[in-house]
Amino acid sequence: MRRSQLATITTEIESVAQLPPLAEPVAKLRCLRGIETLSAVSITAEVCDFRRFRGAPSFMAFTGLVPSEHSSGPSVHRGSITKTGNAHVRRVLVEAAWSYRHRPAIGINLRRRSQGQPPEVLAYAWAAQCRLHSRFHSIAATKNRNVAVVAVARELSGFIWGLMTDHVEVT
Repeated sequence: MRRSQLATITTEIESVAQLPPLAEPVAKLRCLRGIETLSAVSITAEVCDFRRFRGAPSFMAFTGLVPSEHSSGPSVHRGSITKTGNAHVRRVLVEAAWSYRHRPAIGINLRRRSQGQPPEVLAYAWAAQCRLHSRFHSIAATKNRNVAVVAVARELSGFIWGLMTDHVEVT
C-alpha cells in the first residue's frame, strides 16, 4: 500500500518537474552527480530565487554548511557547521555529496539526465564532479569521512549557486 502511494507521488513530482517554472532549473540541477528529480525539485522549491544571494558564500550560509567561528582578538577558532540555515536543503546536499566519493564518470543515468543541456552546463557539471571527488579524498585521507562529505556538500552548494545564476565559467 505505502509503496504504491510512494510510486504515485514520485510519478506526480516527476511530471510536475517537467512543467514551467520548474523545468529549466530542475533540468540543470540534474546534470550534477547525486541530484535526481526529487532532489532538484526540493532544492528549487526551498530556494525559489537563487539570485537573492549575492554570491556562493551567502548561499552556503543559507544552507548552514559554513563553519562556526569563535574569535577574540587575533585568535580564530573554527568549529563544526552552524546548522542555522535551511535544514531540508542541507540534508539533500549532504545526501548528494556522498556520490562524490566515487571516481568521476558519466554513467548511463547521468548521460540521460543531461541530454539537451548546453555544453557549458555539461562542462561545469564535469568540473564540479572532478573537483568534489578530489576534495572528498583529500579530506577523507586525514579526517572522518562524514567531515569530508559535509565539506563536499558545502562546495556542492557553491557549484549549485553558480549553475543556477549562470556563473558557469570553467577555470
